[in-house]
Amino acid sequence: MPVFEKHAAGTFNWIECASSDQMGAKAFYTSLFGWTAEDYPMGGDSVYTMFLREGRTVGAACSLSDLEQHGTPVPPHWNLYIASDDADATAARAAELGGTVVAPPFDVQDFGRMTVVQDPTGAIFAVWQAKTHIGVSVRDEVGSLCWCDLNSSDPAKAAAFYSGVFGWTTDTNPEGYMHIKNGEKHIGGIGPLHDPGMPSHWLIYFLVADCDASTARAKELGARAYMEPFTMEKVGRIAILADPQGSVFALYQSARH
Repeated sequence: MPVFEKHAAGTFNWIECASSDQMGAKAFYTSLFGWTAEDYPMGGDSVYTMFLREGRTVGAACSLSDLEQHGTPVPPHWNLYIASDDADATAARAAELGGTVVAPPFDVQDFGRMTVVQDPTGAIFAVWQAKTHIGVSVRDEVGSLCWCDLNSSDPAKAAAFYSGVFGWTTDTNPEGYMHIKNGEKHIGGIGPLHDPGMPSHWLIYFLVADCDASTARAKELGARAYMEPFTMEKVGRIAILADPQGSVFALYQSARH
């Protein structure tokens, strides 16, 4: 199992389900992926749920109502975090390149420092500068984060922005899909929106052993399939789902296994 003690700047290092029913989300994901969950008090009646796989962190869940106290109401979703060695400098650079700093850099106790940014095409992401909490400690294993796609209204503009902020490079395939490289490692992709009426957004992928079985199980647990399992030649099998509260995510079964 690849276990992480630190994440290089520019890598995806944390994911967080902001849910309208945090306990419902906890029940769904622990049942679907076999995760365990630990709740940590946040003051008042609020808790922060940490998801673990074999004792290692794979993500978290929080209450959407806690987030809505600090801004405009938003639908349930998965928050995606990108590692930075300096959240303040990253926020400043993002603003210089046409991004919008939705939440200026702030400390999260002694766990780390973060900021929330909207890219010039509208997609929102968070930046995490780790202190005592590095983010996920397991990745690219069954039941954990393995890939992230940016579905953008302007892929070229988005690619230029992220390259300027994080130093990413891209390789473009014949279909126009851009593979993101952070250093020498492919970590995700950028492509056009399939529905022009949809806002730009990041989509996270979880690695599964059997995409069809996991999709069926998710639907039994109340999920909705936006895209039933399909095969991408030489890549693998993929499904796109929304959990019972509406947070969208993808499942990925690698063709190499």
